[in-house]
Amino acid sequence: MTQALYLDDSYMRSFDAIVTGVDDSGVYLDRTAFYPRSGGQPSDLGILIRGDEVFRVESVELSERGICHRAHGLSPGDEVRGEIDWERRYRIMRSHTACHILSAVIFRETGALITGNQINIDRSRVDFSLEAFDRSMIETYVGMANDLIKEGHPVRVRVLTRDEAMEIPDLVRLAMNVPERESVRVIEIEGVDLQACGGTHVRNTSEIGEMRLVKAENKGKSNRRVYFELVG
Repeated sequence: MTQALYLDDSYMRSFDAIVTGVDDSGVYLDRTAFYPRSGGQPSDLGILIRGDEVFRVESVELSERGICHRAHGLSPGDEVRGEIDWERRYRIMRSHTACHILSAVIFRETGALITGNQINIDRSRVDFSLEAFDRSMIETYVGMANDLIKEGHPVRVRVLTRDEAMEIPDLVRLAMNVPERESVRVIEIEGVDLQACGGTHVRNTSEIGEMRLVKAENKGKSNRRVYFELVG
């Protein structure tokens, strides 16, 4: 299986690896900093370099064989250098941490759980199990989130045993159960949020900038969708 370097260091932009396998879907490496599409976060894009040859990574997916890089032309045993599209990755990191902060605010104010999310470069969305739909209140929650962002809270990665994680109140705010795993990766936004998550995040909320509400929709009974974008 592939060593997932992004779990320990979201800021890793390049890395060296060995091709361990190739199939019709793409390339498998012994280690990678490319994030595979999952949990509402899109995959990283970038390139793999073998000597003077450059192979574009069109997407990265999870498969039964491990983390599959959609690139072609490489062979097992090849030594490569991976380089991530950093500008894209960093914007995703900022948006993802912003999602956690907004979710924490809405949970604190209403008790609503997350029923879905999708992070994108231009704008992102989060779905909540809110009973009432009130755009003015959503605007207020976004304002609260921006206040927390400006305060500059450190963001840390913690890995807990499943038993330790399940003892933390409100750790899991998704409207679904945590997968059966021995350990749980947790993103802690100091003084703001503690949430099980496998995605990439910034080190401090001040890196996010500012969130702007794009629109809020009523998607049916107790399901409200909030779209936001980053300013700058």
